[in-house]
Amino acid sequence: MAENFVDSSRAFLGRGWDFPVSFTKGGFDVFIAEAEADIKNSLIILLSTSLGERVMQPAYGCNLDKDVFESLDTTFSTLITDQVKNAILTNEPRVKLEGIDYEEDYLNGRVVMTVNFTIISTNTRSNVVFPFYFTQGTNLG
Repeated sequence: MAENFVDSSRAFLGRGWDFPVSFTKGGFDVFIAEAEADIKNSLIILLSTSLGERVMQPAYGCNLDKDVFESLDTTFSTLITDQVKNAILTNEPRVKLEGIDYEEDYLNGRVVMTVNFTIISTNTRSNVVFPFYFTQGTNLG
């Protein structure tokens, strides 16, 4: 592995492969995410994984992809908020969810979802921005 030294005061926050997975120049070592970056990566992976996709953990994930063709209304935002809240509460014990904000981008066919959270062990506030695309494969040429 690459020489990655963890600050001992933040080691308890976690350490894992960076996401998306990327390798060092020689291709022999993988980049490592630590502390807050590891937690943010975990949240992105959680939101990107469909329920049942992980064989040994069928309750891990969030079914955001099934709502791709839903209309952008209050019902949709409530449904997505509940799915994300349940996924984070069930699968990510290191954070306390503070809120979820949406910004609709009708022109590009997406909703930008900002998940605001507090890292419990350090009382540090942070957020993850997750683009949710409604029209896959646009702007191809």
